[in-house]
Amino acid sequence: MPELPEVETTRRGIAPYIEGQEVTEVLVRQPRLRVPVPDDLAERLVGARIGGLMRRAKYLQIPIQAGGALEGDASATLLWHLGMSGSLRIARVGDLPKKHDHVDVVTASGYVLRYHDPRRFGFVDWQAADAAQDKRLAHLGPEPLSDAFNGKWLYTLSRNKRVAVKPFLMDNQVVVGAGNIYAAEALFMAGIDPRRAAGRVSRARYDALALAVKDVLAAAITQGGTTLRDFVSGQGEPGYFAQRLNVYGRHGQPCLRCGAELRRITLGQRASVFCPGCQR
Repeated sequence: MPELPEVETTRRGIAPYIEGQEVTEVLVRQPRLRVPVPDDLAERLVGARIGGLMRRAKYLQIPIQAGGALEGDASATLLWHLGMSGSLRIARVGDLPKKHDHVDVVTASGYVLRYHDPRRFGFVDWQAADAAQDKRLAHLGPEPLSDAFNGKWLYTLSRNKRVAVKPFLMDNQVVVGAGNIYAAEALFMAGIDPRRAAGRVSRARYDALALAVKDVLAAAITQGGTTLRDFVSGQGEPGYFAQRLNVYGRHGQPCLRCGAELRRITLGQRASVFCPGCQR
């Protein structure tokens, strides 16, 4: 499943081609996604202009400025989620669609925003006018690279919690974007055993963990996201961060720091790899 760095990489990759562009056509080849494609998608988009792309957690937010059927409205926002296997690419008018290319948003410049999703677990839908009232966004925690996310925040939320620290960190109400790969890497960098109860981690160690989350996500974004079988960026290029993973996917191999054999366990129904020598 594409994680936050993959979605941010996608946002940065497609933004230069579609921001400020007028939509001239919308093609929906397969409307039956996880959430059915809105019936009025083409009606509201054609003639409108695409604003500056944003991201909230793993949702892409695409502002649509007044025009077409939106004339007289201030704006609207498309909420796009890539699901487990989805990707957004830039194509050119005339490029033949591939199997599982479900939605095209065509712009006056000749660029096409093309949505590909073999498993159809993603969706495109209208965001509620008041984002705070949109049930998909209302209960999300802070962005991990923002000032709102820090050791004090983690320490405060974790008091008296018996849940292991790794699933605690992966809770989207605690912080968005610390998915399985990046939580494992951050806990390794901070030297924290993923099995330790969240309420038994000190403030100093949470300070280190918050910094590690920021570092590992920033590095992944810089390098284009993590290479997963299904993920490609806006231009169709795979990410490269997988080449630098310290623990994820390396169980049974020696720790790159101390040489101990990395162990794999299950926490919160997710596989987790850690170093019994470095993580306490």
